[in-house]
Amino acid sequence: MSDANMEENVEQATSSKTISLPISRVRLIMKSSPDVSCINQDALFLTTKATELFVQHLALSSFKNGSGKETNTLSYSDLANIAEETETFQFLTDILPKKILAREYLKSLEEMTKEDGNL
Repeated sequence: MSDANMEENVEQATSSKTISLPISRVRLIMKSSPDVSCINQDALFLTTKATELFVQHLALSSFKNGSGKETNTLSYSDLANIAEETETFQFLTDILPKKILAREYLKSLEEMTKEDGNL
């Protein structure tokens, strides 16, 4: 899929009044907050549409800057990289951490323990 074709699809999704995410799930997530007692249908629709557009923006940004352009794929590492490198998505770094091997983690943990012991 070419960049122009993909951007055209995103533009159509943005301007359309239909949504792809299930409204009932968004309502359930919103109601899980103790601060929310009732949800207006308009607010529910806008929240669902905004979430859908955010996910599309995240996926498109990750795809454009990712390594899967040649194979036309989007991988977890593309999402983690964009979350770490782009200021707009920095709040996602806890949710989308970069994957590391267990031996690398254990090695860094050992080094941190040694540093704490030396202080």
